[in-house]
Amino acid sequence: MIRDIVVNLSVTKGAGPAGDFAVSVASALDAHLAGIAFVYDPIVPVSATGYIPAEIIERQQTDNEAEAKAAIGRFSEATRRAGLSAEPMMLTASLAGAGEQFARIARRFDLAIVGQTEPETSSVEDIIAEVALFESGRPMILVPYIQKGPLKLDNVMLCWDGSRQAARAIGDAMPLLVKAGRVEIVIVANERGKQDEIEGADMGQHLARHGLKVAVDRIAGGNVDVADVLLSHAADSGADFMVMGGYGHSRLREFVLGGVTRTILRSMTVPTLLSH
Repeated sequence: MIRDIVVNLSVTKGAGPAGDFAVSVASALDAHLAGIAFVYDPIVPVSATGYIPAEIIERQQTDNEAEAKAAIGRFSEATRRAGLSAEPMMLTASLAGAGEQFARIARRFDLAIVGQTEPETSSVEDIIAEVALFESGRPMILVPYIQKGPLKLDNVMLCWDGSRQAARAIGDAMPLLVKAGRVEIVIVANERGKQDEIEGADMGQHLARHGLKVAVDRIAGGNVDVADVLLSHAADSGADFMVMGGYGHSRLREFVLGGVTRTILRSMTVPTLLSH
């Protein structure tokens, strides 16, 4: 059951789609939605003289606060229009510390939602997504920067390899899966997995017992990277939403992503629920 959701609100001038997408998810699940906008500490360049005029720092701080307030304003208006129970929060953080702060907050929610970083822009949302995935203990939906519409669950694609992470993701996604029109379990043939069962069959039966319309599709990976195979299949099949396990580990704030997870975080084109 998902009744409490938190979203990281983009404070860039382009706004980003995560906030509006989170509103659609909360509406679909009749959930409370908290929106967090970070006021980032000023990034002060080191001058040749070592002296930084105070007005430069103050101007950057003022700009950062204005962007966070604008994000909160957009969030409040969107949740008001949707009739949601909502909680806007504006917090101060460094670029390096925002991810850890967001992950700690996300532990007290059922689901976290984060936007994908646009190419050629700041990587702060990359950091927030990675830390939330590893450290929150909660599922996370990553929203593509190109996302235009609200949550759509006509055709949901589950990435299954028999692993603990994949099983966790499917379990975490169940409140959304029961609303899906069709669920496709996708197994990449050259991907590692449990060998003591017919790949996908047991999971398909399990989901069918929950009343889901399930199809199992085993596709050949060949010499192509698994992540590229999954992304290509998602595009070809018209998937609206993906569910997959998040692979990797963290050690002293050094994050080591699995290859598939790294590619999905950077290249996915449909909203994706990941669990670690």
